[in-house]
Amino acid sequence: MACVSSSTALAERISGYTALFLAIMLVLSCCESSESEFAVRMVQMQFNKPCDEIYVVGEGETLHTISEKCGDPYIVEENPHIHDPDDVFPGLVIKITPFIDR
Repeated sequence: MACVSSSTALAERISGYTALFLAIMLVLSCCESSESEFAVRMVQMQFNKPCDEIYVVGEGETLHTISEKCGDPYIVEENPHIHDPDDVFPGLVIKITPFIDR
């Protein structure tokens, strides 16, 4: 019986360390992507040109997030091929005119 309980205890200990390791890796991977996105935004701000005139919609972006990122509140008005502002998909090409250039 002592052999079975020590094996069980060892298995539980290994399982706990594995769960801890996976949790740490998850936290570190989240922090890494946030830092890279932050670095991209900082570079864009330094050049004072956050977006090109022709913009390709990326995964998870909406017209609202693109408008904030690029400084163009009139995306729908400038892109007559967008019939429904909620129907934006990755790969869609849109024209951007930053508010600063107006």
